[in-house]
Amino acid sequence: MTRKTSTVVGILFIMATVTSILSGFFLGSFEAPDFLVSVAANENLVKQGMLVQIIWGLACLGIPVALHPILRKQNEALSMGFFSLRLIECIFVFVGVVCQLAVVSLSKEISGVVDSSIYYASGLSLLAVRDWAFWVGPSIAFALSAVILNYVLYKSRIVPRWVSGLGLFGALLYMPAEGLALFGNDKFMFLAAPIALQEMILAVWLIAKGFNSAAINSQTSQREAY
Repeated sequence: MTRKTSTVVGILFIMATVTSILSGFFLGSFEAPDFLVSVAANENLVKQGMLVQIIWGLACLGIPVALHPILRKQNEALSMGFFSLRLIECIFVFVGVVCQLAVVSLSKEISGVVDSSIYYASGLSLLAVRDWAFWVGPSIAFALSAVILNYVLYKSRIVPRWVSGLGLFGALLYMPAEGLALFGNDKFMFLAAPIALQEMILAVWLIAKGFNSAAINSQTSQREAY
C-alpha cells in the first residue's frame, strides 16, 4: 500500500508541475493588448488551457489526499495543515479559471459594439482578480505547504534528508521572491527554480524508490508506545 501511495504521489507531483507550466502556452491571449479580440479569435485554445488548469488544481489537491495516510503517522496536525494549504491552492486556481471564463463570455459580446471600453474595463478587473487568486493560491499557499511538507519529511526521514532539505531551502527562497513580485519586482523569480527542481526530484524518487518503510514503521511504533 505504501509503495502504491508513493507512486501515485510522485505522478501527481509531476502532473501538477507540468500542467502549471503547460497552461501558459494556451492562455497567451489574455495577455494581448487587445485581449478580448484575441480571446474570441482563439476561444478553443483558451478553453483547452483552462481545462489544463483544472487538471492542475485537481492534482494539487490529490497530493495531500494521497499523502495523508503517510503524513498523519508522522504529525497529524501538520498533515492537516498541508492538506488545508493545498486545498486553498486548488480553490484559488479554480477562482482564476472562473475569472477567465467570464472574460471569454465578455469577448463574445464586443462584436459590433461601438464603444467597447466598458467591456475592456470589466475584463481587466476580472484578470486582476485572477492574478491575485494565483498569487494567493499557487504562490503563497503553495510555498507554505512546501515548507510544512518538507519539514515533516525531513524530521521523519521517510525520504532522504538531502531531498527534503533541498525542498525546505527551495521553499524558503521562493517565498521572498513572490513577496517582491507583489510589489512589481519580478527580477528574483529565478529563485523559484530550486523548489521546482526539488519537486521533480522528489517525484522521481517516490516513483522509483518509494518511502522509507523502516522510518514509517519506527514512527508508528513510537506513537503507539505513547
